[in-house]
Amino acid sequence: MAAEIHSRPQSRRPVLLSKVEGHQDAVSAALLIPKEDGVITAGEDRTIRVWLKRDSGQYWPSIYHTMASPCSAMAYHHDSRRIFVGQDNGAIMEFHISEDFNKMNFVKTYPAHQNRVSAIIFCLASEWLISTGHDKCISWMCTRSGSMLGRHYFTSWASCLQYDHETQHAFVGDYSGQITLLKLEQNTCSVITTLKGHEGSITSLWWDPVQRLLFSGASDHSIIMWDIGGRKGRTLLLQGHHDKVQAICYIQLTRQLVSCSADGGIAVWNMDISREEAPQWLESDSCQKCEQPFFWNIKQMWDTKTIGLRQHHCRKCGQAVCGKCSTKRSSYPIMGFEFQVRVCDSCFESIKDEDRTSLATFHEGKHNISHMSMDISRGLMVTCGSDRIVKIWDMTPVVGCSLATGFSSR
Repeated sequence: MAAEIHSRPQSRRPVLLSKVEGHQDAVSAALLIPKEDGVITAGEDRTIRVWLKRDSGQYWPSIYHTMASPCSAMAYHHDSRRIFVGQDNGAIMEFHISEDFNKMNFVKTYPAHQNRVSAIIFCLASEWLISTGHDKCISWMCTRSGSMLGRHYFTSWASCLQYDHETQHAFVGDYSGQITLLKLEQNTCSVITTLKGHEGSITSLWWDPVQRLLFSGASDHSIIMWDIGGRKGRTLLLQGHHDKVQAICYIQLTRQLVSCSADGGIAVWNMDISREEAPQWLESDSCQKCEQPFFWNIKQMWDTKTIGLRQHHCRKCGQAVCGKCSTKRSSYPIMGFEFQVRVCDSCFESIKDEDRTSLATFHEGKHNISHMSMDISRGLMVTCGSDRIVKIWDMTPVVGCSLATGFSSR
């Protein structure tokens, strides 16, 4: 059911430690058990499984539990051994896992949503269970009583969730490409602001409460870093994936961002440098370089007896330019462009060779990644996807190499 796999450790790339196979349908969530050689998985095949590493090196299911509906999301609190499983039918079920990870006891069911649960967060301090769903809402419930405390509705499916335990702020990404920042109260909530920058649905969020940074991944293949704590509205764009970004994890200790995409791409971004913000695209009726009219500028086309040109934008300066004035392509990693993008001819001349040095490393996960989770303290990552396979990776060759002391065997 599982195979032990080793790559050459000298290569600076993630090392595949194990493949865990056994689910009969797509695996929707997988979490590494802290301080244990184990992983918890939830699948569309309606099963929750706890896999423990045996002396043989293989992972075997010590718990196999079948649910009433496909499993869509999961949260696990290790100290209390509480696990919360969101389902396709909108319910969240709580279980308690035994100390030896061989038994799982049902605790209660929470009627959280009317449709598929997309994300779950458990806050022990307040005993709140916060979740989002395809019924376009965020709900927060009391885990003591099991009762609903509040709901807030959006115009689109709520796809992902992050929560700041100290300030009770929730970040909700949705299918319209918008991120909503909410302040949750006992029985009510207030909308603080909405963040708009992606051109596709939000697929993943990560909140770093130390630096107060929010990272969002989207189906437009890009990642945006929102500097919430800076209060200046600073945003950084990261473009290096060629498919939708499915999962992200920011490692505050080493200032690195790990991201995974649907095509199996794994990227590790260096965020410990001063990056430049991508400019806003400027609007103009004519090329801002040669002043030739764009095709909708009927008056200038008539006056100059010329045919209008198509509008493009330089990714470095943001100016509206025609094709003849933007014939060059270049990467510009300091602005987040890890592959070649359109730049105007004058910006191309200003980019030096050293400016094209990559600020990220890219690796091949070799399976469709729909979910990723990291145990940062051990430098381990688990990925899962529609191929029904769960992969466990040693990320220390590419993450935290300069700060190896950050990874302890806690």
